[in-house]
Amino acid sequence: MPQVPAENATTAAVAAAPAPSVVPGAGRHGGATAWWGKLHGLGPVIGLVLLCIAGTLLNSNFATYDNVMNVLTRTAFIGIIAVGMCFVIISGGIDLSVGSMAALIAGSVILFMNAMAPVLGSPLAAVVVGMLLAVVLGAVFGLVHGLLITKGRIEPFIVTLGTLGIFRAYLTYFSNGGAITLENDLSDIYSPVYYANLLGVPIPVWIFLLVAVIGGVILNRTAYGRYVQAIGSNEQVAQYAAVDVHKIKILTYMLLGVCVGIATLLYVPRLGSASPTTGLLWELEAIAAVIVGGTVLKGGAGSITGTVVGAILLSVISNILNLTSIISVYLNAAVQGFVIIAVAFMQRGKR
Repeated sequence: MPQVPAENATTAAVAAAPAPSVVPGAGRHGGATAWWGKLHGLGPVIGLVLLCIAGTLLNSNFATYDNVMNVLTRTAFIGIIAVGMCFVIISGGIDLSVGSMAALIAGSVILFMNAMAPVLGSPLAAVVVGMLLAVVLGAVFGLVHGLLITKGRIEPFIVTLGTLGIFRAYLTYFSNGGAITLENDLSDIYSPVYYANLLGVPIPVWIFLLVAVIGGVILNRTAYGRYVQAIGSNEQVAQYAAVDVHKIKILTYMLLGVCVGIATLLYVPRLGSASPTTGLLWELEAIAAVIVGGTVLKGGAGSITGTVVGAILLSVISNILNLTSIISVYLNAAVQGFVIIAVAFMQRGKR
């Protein structure tokens, strides 16, 4: 069969779709359907607004500037990972290993900085190179995932479930079951990456905003972003449109790995250490943020804006639980789990 010219996979997918049938009365109900679609798309934003109102009513400290910055800073780590996870889920994949990956990257970076500071003769140089190493390690781990999924023909769930255990086991091995701690002089130089402010806004929040903007541009304004959506919508049609599906999937998992690396290099100076519990359940939070933001679990559709709102919404829920005594703070993960199940239930008929 002749190949379809590779101008863009989305056009090919649209062309291959069956023509819509004419339904009597569609003109009368089309407007209502469109408005309902817009309202449904604003669901995460409306939910976030209502949660903020409820939080303010339950505890006046919720609406303070310091608490808002605290929530956004806490959101930054998961939000950055969720931006990368959004691409993976849109493409029809999943990654269960991001929390363990972050833990292993954190431990490796700390060990590297501690070892290289005397060699380089400059703690600052060791910190800078260590931060670059975090991003490189994330890209390499993502590359491994992409190759196993595409060339190895293994399901993403199985691959990342396996590396979830591998990454955390190696961190536990390197740390002898304890914590890997950054040396004091390195910690003093590195700490401003987390604790410093720019125009009154913490650095992690600015980085989160930058990553989200870049992610939105890539998803909506580039051929790569259209290919990711086309593969998630219909991988076979994307192949007929001469899209290099394997290459796009590998790049997508590498993009997620880079996001994990960025989130980790921001997280390390927070405590200056890494342990077997670092990044625990981050995968749950990242996936929850993506699907709460409206990205379809089956792939093919989603938005970075919705993902950002979803990440903030989940952080607001945790913050409200911490500030009030509605339920125990130990049930935060349970709340997120219920949210994932509820959103998946509502999406069960969507494509």
